[in-house]
Amino acid sequence: MLKIGVLGAGHLGKIHLRLLQQSEKYELVGFYDENLENGQKIEKEFGYKQFKTIATLIHAVDVIDIVTPTLSHFKCAKVAIKSGKHVFIEKPISNTVDEALEIIALAKENNVKGQVGHVERFNPAFIATKNMIENPMFIEAHRLAEFNPRGTDVPVVLDLMIHDIDAILSVVQSKVKHVSASGVSVISETPDIANARIEFENGCVANLTASRISMKNMRKSRFFQKDAYISVDFLEKRCEVVKMKDAPEVPGDFDMILQNAEGVKKQIYFSNPEVEQNNAILDELNSFADAINNNTTPVVTLEQATEALRVAYQIIDCFKK
Repeated sequence: MLKIGVLGAGHLGKIHLRLLQQSEKYELVGFYDENLENGQKIEKEFGYKQFKTIATLIHAVDVIDIVTPTLSHFKCAKVAIKSGKHVFIEKPISNTVDEALEIIALAKENNVKGQVGHVERFNPAFIATKNMIENPMFIEAHRLAEFNPRGTDVPVVLDLMIHDIDAILSVVQSKVKHVSASGVSVISETPDIANARIEFENGCVANLTASRISMKNMRKSRFFQKDAYISVDFLEKRCEVVKMKDAPEVPGDFDMILQNAEGVKKQIYFSNPEVEQNNAILDELNSFADAINNNTTPVVTLEQATEALRVAYQIIDCFKK
């Protein structure tokens, strides 16, 4: 079992601590939180060992799980990597692309592995359909959330939309050609609602909307490709696949047939791939342990997370213009 320590014991940090305690792949050594008083409460309530300094925690483990605010990701990762420790970093990888590139360089230099917590890659509805998403040419994503002041220290693009940016980059096998976007600040100092259009070199277009001031929560993506439409509901963990194939010469009574202006007939059929329920956060943490133990590439690499961050900042730059 890999010895692991958690940096940051806020809302998400506490979830990580609980799941790491359950994991069969890690031995949870303890945690460090900047707010020592908060740390003492957590230690008393849950029994996790609190370390008084980052250095002593890093010294005691093989892996560091960074669940601190985004602004401190780089500082924490740098110290851990330079100490020869593998790092799991919550998304986004860091506050700037330059910081992310330095994290990549440090990891290579110190021969350690890194993974970033783009948890939607482990969403069971996305896992159930990912192999069916082949060369999508139009993608639409909506990620709407009720207001929560916890995420407002960063723009909605880095807080919410980056989940969809990463998921889309993982299925579109082409480079980003052009980005356009608009955003509006309603409650926060930075945009609370944003829309972005990402155009890829292969002709694919992705239209993304993210809001943190909605009346209801929604996390849905739709992928359109030749002869297929795939819908993924990340929130409800459901998916639907609508496919078309050439219609049979003699259709059955219940076959659904479409005919276009040229007289070409297609048969439509629906499928709901089986979605195996899981705990996505536990799965992503365990997958990182597997990557370390088997010396394989992590599911969400530092490079992929940096590319998602780069695109996120291209969107944010559009707001400034």
